[in-house]
Amino acid sequence: MTSALKAPSQPKRSIGRLRRRVYAVLEQGDGAGGASLALNRFLILLIVVTLTATVIESVPEMARTYALPLSVIEWTATLVFSLEYAARIWCAVEHPLLKRGAVLGRLRFALSFSGLIDLAAILPFWLSIFIASDFRILLVLRLVRFFKLTRYSPAMRSLLDALYSERRALSGCFVILLGTALIAAALMHLAERAAQPERFGTIPDALWWSIVTLGTIGYGDVVPVTVLGRVLAGFTIFAGLLMMALPVGIFATAFANEVHRRDFIITWGLVARIPLFRALTASEIADVMTMLRAQKVDAGTVIARRGEPAHAMYLIADGEVEVKLRHKHLQLGTGQFFGEIAALRRTHRSATVTAVTTTRLLVLDALDLHALMDRQPALAARIEEAAREKLGHAIDEPDSDLMSEELTHEPGGSGDQVQSP
Repeated sequence: MTSALKAPSQPKRSIGRLRRRVYAVLEQGDGAGGASLALNRFLILLIVVTLTATVIESVPEMARTYALPLSVIEWTATLVFSLEYAARIWCAVEHPLLKRGAVLGRLRFALSFSGLIDLAAILPFWLSIFIASDFRILLVLRLVRFFKLTRYSPAMRSLLDALYSERRALSGCFVILLGTALIAAALMHLAERAAQPERFGTIPDALWWSIVTLGTIGYGDVVPVTVLGRVLAGFTIFAGLLMMALPVGIFATAFANEVHRRDFIITWGLVARIPLFRALTASEIADVMTMLRAQKVDAGTVIARRGEPAHAMYLIADGEVEVKLRHKHLQLGTGQFFGEIAALRRTHRSATVTAVTTTRLLVLDALDLHALMDRQPALAARIEEAAREKLGHAIDEPDSDLMSEELTHEPGGSGDQVQSP
């Protein structure tokens, strides 16, 4: 009876694992690996192809000539995006912020910005099958797929986040700009209504001129002809320069802050994964982060070469590298580090280090390494202990590249010339 009660839960556990796997692949989870990257690249390519096809289809001659391939592209894209949307709805409950029940979690995703964009990317096509509508309108609505790129582009996400974070300040700028346009239009109406009643006879007529002038566009279709009108136009132009500079400055600052915040979060996550830094407090990690710089290398990339001066040590946040010594090869993975001995002794590299897989590194310059070890003796002790353990694997060989003298000799002594990776 016990096994009979447990039997129904087994399919549920399997479905739960599958849903978590799908969520990891769609959301670029750490456990998804290359499947997530391949899927995202395919979707980005498909979005670009469909946008190009939409533009081509707007030209009647090309639409007739390439009707079949354009139709195949649209059907394929719609089916893929529909399956993607259904999969995201299904696994939305795996999102940490949406785990509030299956129905509520999926509803919150469907009403989110990303969910609405995903729906808008497929809805026009399916509606066109059942509802007769203007073909040109459908073409324009297909271009909404461009906003799907925000899901895959960190730069575009940062851009939208910057706009959202400064929405109140930008709204205030818009109100100020609108008020300035109304005042400029009213003054120009008083100055030019007698000379140009057809252009400045009313404030709404003059409003077009004020908006164009404040926007620093100046089409030239409406210009003042009186002396007073030209004086007012000069002040309006200068006001327009200030009005345009204000939101640009606000947005540029917000975008820069958003990029720095995202880099900070990414670097913090990478640092927290390094066992060497796990015992540090938040303030100590923040101190370390000011010295580290993130670096991503592809598989096969040579990170350090034998004989080169050692300017930095490297910490492996994710991935695997191969250390090629004269007499042996070592494999180092996530959480390990290399190059600290040569950086401490300021010598030349004794090994060539190559990335085995796509690897994310944290680079610490030699000068910063010495300063960090001076400020944090406990961390210095752990680095030296780890270095001694690493040397212990090689000192048994008489001609080894790695010698314990590197840790016992002071700078300037005979140990300075001993090489290390």
